Amino acid sequence: MRIHAAIRASKRSPLLQVVKSAAATIAAWLLAGWVVPGQLPVFAAIAALLVVQPSVNQSLSKALERSIGVIVGVVIAVALGLLLGSPSWIVLLAIVVAMLVAWAFKATPGTGNQVAISAMLVLALGSTPDYAIARIFETLIGVVIGIVVNALIVPPVLVAPARRDLGLLGSELAASLDRLADALPEPQTPAKLQELMLEARLLRPMKDAAEASIAAGEESLTLNPRRSTHREELREMRALLERLSPIVTQTIGMTRAYFDHYDDSIGQEPAVPAIAEQLRRAGHDVRLAVQIADVSPEPETLTSAIPALTAPLVIRPPASTHWILIGSLMEDLRRIRGELVEEE
Repeated sequence: MRIHAAIRASKRSPLLQVVKSAAATIAAWLLAGWVVPGQLPVFAAIAALLVVQPSVNQSLSKALERSIGVIVGVVIAVALGLLLGSPSWIVLLAIVVAMLVAWAFKATPGTGNQVAISAMLVLALGSTPDYAIARIFETLIGVVIGIVVNALIVPPVLVAPARRDLGLLGSELAASLDRLADALPEPQTPAKLQELMLEARLLRPMKDAAEASIAAGEESLTLNPRRSTHREELREMRALLERLSPIVTQTIGMTRAYFDHYDDSIGQEPAVPAIAEQLRRAGHDVRLAVQIADVSPEPETLTSAIPALTAPLVIRPPASTHWILIGSLMEDLRRIRGELVEEE
């Protein structure tokens, strides 16, 4: 692994997130320093910095994690200080005890680390009960400010990435159906067959990316004051993804069947032109579904609003050498039609 890959992200976080974190940290420092004078409000600043997350829901989770970690860590530090005094090695003991307590209660890694860090800081800076209580109060101030700042300053709603990734999936799915339709009647070289198969396989990671983006968008609406504006939009995207996902599987399967059973005489099979036409119609209807959902990556390219898949395809029995391929293509076409056509 290269060093820069371990310390650099693939893309920058939004500048707004940096501004919000800085604003929350400064506000927590100033308010905690005024409410709890006498010590630098380090706990408040750290809490505010950690609590400002990409979504309000994540902020609440981080706030809970931070608060519990600090309280448990402070209790451990005060208890050890009262029992054993203040020798230097007690800090190491507190860290070990804190880690074991977190392990025993199956705490998350973040909570476990927070317990140990809080215990260490309290013993290093002052282990009296008054000091400990002040640090807990200071942490709660930072937590509340972090949540408030993240909720009030343009709460992030991750709808645009979901729309983009779903639109790209729909566009590529339709293109894959068209490519298979173009390939069926024509002789193919081994290189062309490999290219067709590789392009079809790309649909799976694109589907996973769309799924992840929609899930992130749904998560960003949790506890978000702006959720009512975008909830229906994400619900429609989720419904479209559920329609397209089986078609992705079937398109990859059809391409795989063509790849595995190809020979130069397939294009002479009487049923092949009709199947190719149905594939093109399916591609059209995929584009139409994406266009209706308003997630098309190319809004200037409009698709006919009339669905192309009408009556189910009926063909004559294929030649004995091709019946496996033709039967497989027909079954997948039937399933694709079931996803795209709403039967009355």
